[in-house]
Formats: sequence, C-alpha cells, structure tokens
Amino acid sequence: MTTIDQSPPIVLAIDDSELVHRLLRARLRHERIDLHSVGTAREGIEMAEKLQPDVILLDIELEDMDGFEVLAQLKANPNTQDIAVIFVSASNETMDRVRGLDLGAVDFVGKPFDVTELRARVRSALRMQRLLKMLSQRAQIDGLTGLWNRTYLDDRLASEVSGSVRYQTPLSFVLCDVDRFKNLNDTYGHPFGDEVLERVAGILSNGRGPDVACRYGGEEFGLIVPGTEVEEASELAGRYREEIELLRWVDRPGVSVTASFGVADLTTIDGSISPEALIAAADQALYRAKSEGRNRVVQAGPGKWPRSLVG
Repeated sequence: MTTIDQSPPIVLAIDDSELVHRLLRARLRHERIDLHSVGTAREGIEMAEKLQPDVILLDIELEDMDGFEVLAQLKANPNTQDIAVIFVSASNETMDRVRGLDLGAVDFVGKPFDVTELRARVRSALRMQRLLKMLSQRAQIDGLTGLWNRTYLDDRLASEVSGSVRYQTPLSFVLCDVDRFKNLNDTYGHPFGDEVLERVAGILSNGRGPDVACRYGGEEFGLIVPGTEVEEASELAGRYREEIELLRWVDRPGVSVTASFGVADLTTIDGSISPEALIAAADQALYRAKSEGRNRVVQAGPGKWPRSLVG
C-alpha cells in the first residue's frame, strides 16, 4: 500500500552571506527540518533540482544572479516549479515584495530576522507544502485498493525508464490480470469482486521495498520492478501467482481465484526504449498468458516473442 514520507522536510537557504547561514542554523536549530545552505544562485538552482526541498529561503541580492531571476528559473523548471520560495531580503521596497509574489514566491521575510516571525513563516510554508503533497498524493491513489493509480504509474514508470537508460541499470514491468473477473462479478456480485481486487492488491503491494504496485485499470495491476531483470521479475510474479491461487474465501467456499501475468524488461522491447514500449511488451506477454489458458506467468523474450514460464 502507499505510504507517507515521515522524513524531516528539507529547507534550502540560498544566500551569499556566511553570517546569514549561521544565523539561520541558529534560529532554526529547534525546528524539525533538514537545513541545507549554498552561497551562489547557480549552486542554489542545481541543489534545488537535486534535493527537491520543500521550502527555499532565497536572498534577492545575490552576486552572480538576482533572486528574481533565480525564482523565474525555478518556476520555469517542471522539476522545481512546485517548491515554496520565501524571499529573504534587507529591502523594504514594496515593489520588490510585489514583484517577488507575482513571480511565485509564497512569502517575504526581512533582514535582520525576527526569530519568532522567521519560524512562523517557515512553519506556515511547510504546512502549505504538506497539504499540497497530501492532496496530490490522494489524487494519485486508487480509492478501492489503496494502490497508486494509473496516473502515478505513468509518471513513475517514465522516471524509472529514464533513470535506467541513463545509468544502464535493469528495469522490469509486470502486468497482472485477474482471470475471468467479469464472471466472478456476475456470479457472486460486485462486493465480492471488490474483495477480490483488494486482496490481490494486498499481495502485490506486500513485496520488496523498491517495487511499486499500481492499479492499472479494472481488474489489471501494474508492478514496476526497479533494478531487476526479466528472469527475476518473472520468478517474483510466479510467487504472486501462487499466493493468489491459494487465497481462500470464507463466504464463498470452493471458489478459486487465479491471475495471469505478463513480464518484460528493457531488453525485451522491440524498437526504441520508452515507457509505452515496456508496457506494450508486458501486455503482449500477458495476452499470451491469457490465450494459453490463464493462471500462468509469461515472460517477454528478446525483441517481441514471449515464452511461457508457468502453466
């Protein structure tokens, strides 16, 4: 099932004054945050993309680039555009504040710092970010199973494929389809069908830590398996297949529920590597599993020819 990150929020200070960095560390030392500091605008932009902080404390008067340009670049980058930015400046000019807010800053703190005000504004920005993350996360969670939904799967798989291509690491993708699910619904009712999906989801989400289980749609599930080649991912799918087949239903004694699996990794893609191509390879293997009699795992072969592993 999905989990909420419990690590301390990250705050990044971008200021060319070492004195300011020391003051921030002193003033915020009792706050539950992970504080990072850099002295130049360019370092700040790089660290923002690398660290993905929750809040940035940004000075307007930087030597290599003014804070307004830094903010504009952060907001223009999809990877940093949602980070909350608080301007920190000795300027009392109303137009500076207006310009910063218009560019997307969430707040403005004057120098020298008032300790109580600084803490309150940082806490307020962190609360806002936490709420936004919760709303965003809820929008990506399937209401029935508690797994990530298709929107999250698409975004996460694109990120994983990009990282695997860049660092030359293996990546597998598994598609799981509950066999004859429409018959189960029609015969025993939709509440039973919902129970089946919930229990299958529980099995798929109770695996290895790095794996990402998602509801692909209807009675289909997707499993992103990072750092894993197709053979190992197929073995994992085989264990899930067995667990699903061994499920027992208190209110429906004698009912057997099975599932079919299609497994692919980046080496099984026929043509250019992409998230869509990886899904297509797994989907082709799943189709083969269904056509060969269901309740089995089929592994996509090199290029495009799948082979059956479990019958």
